[in-house]
Amino acid sequence: MEISSPSFKYGEFIPRNYTCDGDDVSPALNWDKVPDETKSFALISDDPDAPMGTWVHWVLFNLPPDLRSLTEGVPKNKQLENGALQGINDFRHLGYGGPCPPGGVHRYFFKIYALDIKLNLDPGASKVGVVKAMQGHILAQCELMGKYRR
Repeated sequence: MEISSPSFKYGEFIPRNYTCDGDDVSPALNWDKVPDETKSFALISDDPDAPMGTWVHWVLFNLPPDLRSLTEGVPKNKQLENGALQGINDFRHLGYGGPCPPGGVHRYFFKIYALDIKLNLDPGASKVGVVKAMQGHILAQCELMGKYRR
């Protein structure tokens, strides 16, 4: 699988619009080369460079198997129109919470997982819960990394 964004390339700086210093909207994402057996996708975005350990910025799961993109500014609803469910981030909110580092350059990973099941979880699930539920069900995965500095 491959994931990309029209907003930034792997290793580049994430535009301000997608951060707490801008409009704090999620960037558009595209993925392809998906396994035929895919029943759903999960997306996790996090910052491993946070001072207190990895900081979770976005948890989204049960994305439909025929979906290959997310538009910019995904609503922060419990459930999206396509049936996908939002988890809780480390800001204690549903949906996307953009980069907002206290200082220095941080890396932000957008990881998508092709799964052979739909996850039996409720909206508001944590990254820990989603990762546990995915165990043994990941068909493929890929990541996009962008950086941000305040």
